[in-house]
Amino acid sequence: MVEHGLYEILDERFRTGKCANGDLRLEKLFGDCRWAEGPVYLPAWRQLIFSDIPNDRMLRWDEATGAVGAFRSPAGHSNGNTLDREGRLITCEQGNRRVTRTEHDGSVTVLADRYRGRRLNSPNDAVVHSDGSVWFTDPDFGITSDYEGHRAESEIGACNVYRIDPGSGEVRLAADGFTGPNGIVLSPDEQQLYVADSRARTIRVLDVREDGTLSDGKVFAEAPNSGFDNIRFDDGGRLWAAAFGDGVHCYDPDGTLIGRLLVPEPVSNLAFGGPKNNRLFITASTSVYSLVMAVTGTPRVRRA
Repeated sequence: MVEHGLYEILDERFRTGKCANGDLRLEKLFGDCRWAEGPVYLPAWRQLIFSDIPNDRMLRWDEATGAVGAFRSPAGHSNGNTLDREGRLITCEQGNRRVTRTEHDGSVTVLADRYRGRRLNSPNDAVVHSDGSVWFTDPDFGITSDYEGHRAESEIGACNVYRIDPGSGEVRLAADGFTGPNGIVLSPDEQQLYVADSRARTIRVLDVREDGTLSDGKVFAEAPNSGFDNIRFDDGGRLWAAAFGDGVHCYDPDGTLIGRLLVPEPVSNLAFGGPKNNRLFITASTSVYSLVMAVTGTPRVRRA
């Protein structure tokens, strides 16, 4: 059942969980990107930072005025963005083949650009654990052509997930066996790590052990007709997934697809934000949309 041309209810849990109780339409905030990704809301600024990868720029939308302006250009063909425990911006620069942190004074610190002496492929998305470790995916999307990065051969020869140790800064292999690891997120209790594999069209879930290593994992969800990009949790334990031309998927904690948001353009990424963390920002092809919802995202910054 489709309501208001926006919410597709596939299971009554989507309705009873208030997932369809927000705005009755999508609000288009910006529509002049070549391919938009990486939205992250900065509450101190009341701004949304997002990436326009092929145009090699990062933009910011101001919530108070609705104005959109440049944040950084060139931007290393940046892709995914997130915040660390201190509210600093963590960015996956797939063109520069590195993960960086923007300090409070605006300077940029390189957190990772190599694994065992070999250059990373093209970091895509990242999540920060409450212990300060940074987990990120490293597919080859940015080195297969010059469209979203720079054409090059992979020095590692695989597409993996890595963990940056919070103490030593060492880049450690966290998980392998992926064909196109993309979106990454920790469960609200940080006991599981969820990774979207775009080429396999699956989302895998792996248990996080106390020493920071991972289990082999299992398939949590499949989207054979679309595949997945990035993923985010709400505070009810539901997983929301950007599913390209199939809109935004919503999964119950047991893995059941319970509903979808119907978006007029192919969806790349999503993020919760706004003063109450209940505004869903969606990057979709050339545009950025938002939707004020009756559900709330998980806390923006985890603290130990």
